[in-house]
Amino acid sequence: MARFARWVRDAGFTVYVPSLFGRDGAYPRAAEGLAAVRRACVSAEFRAFAGQGSSPVTNWLRALARLAHAECGGPGVGAIGMCFTGNFALTMVLEPAVLAPVLCQPSLPLDDPGALESPPAELAAARARLERDGLSVLAYRFAGDRHCTAARFAAYSTALGERFVARVLPDSAAHPSPPPFFAEVVASPHSVVTAHLVDAEGEPTRAARDEILAFLRLRLHARALGPREPDQEIPCR
Repeated sequence: MARFARWVRDAGFTVYVPSLFGRDGAYPRAAEGLAAVRRACVSAEFRAFAGQGSSPVTNWLRALARLAHAECGGPGVGAIGMCFTGNFALTMVLEPAVLAPVLCQPSLPLDDPGALESPPAELAAARARLERDGLSVLAYRFAGDRHCTAARFAAYSTALGERFVARVLPDSAAHPSPPPFFAEVVASPHSVVTAHLVDAEGEPTRAARDEILAFLRLRLHARALGPREPDQEIPCR
């Protein structure tokens, strides 16, 4: 996570990394990682299961986006959610400062692979905002990810239409030796730009990273270019 944050920083952005659960700086071992997920599942700030609606922590995250925009200026803010927080980046679109939402392997709700965390009214409001301001949502998953499935991406596509831009990477693109939590607990290709990224030329996961950075530059550095059509290919370095 810290490595990815440094890449975003080096691309010319100020990076805010909210610490929502777990122990900062900990190596992701299986037992400790599983304990952190279990604590998050029962926390009042998160709603990990189907039918519970959006997690209350997203209200705080929208406030953080407003604060970041006020402190840093510029056109607006990007929001990148991953795994347990993957869905949160879409909910953050309800904050006007957020212009570049990215959903990496959104995994909630944990108990229904084809469901979405956001309730219908929130999805409708997010789609209206995306269409009104000419924005789109970038989303990533591995084809064989058992926590972020094809059914979930299909549900997002139905809810958001052409504003949902999906990228599905082959399982063969995942790093073959991720840390123990990902190898033993997650147990499938999953974390596209962190634990399962292969940092080498020509690798699909590095291309995904570069596409995200290009998306941020397009939305947050070059608003004068106007809205990008959602089916237009995003330039990669």
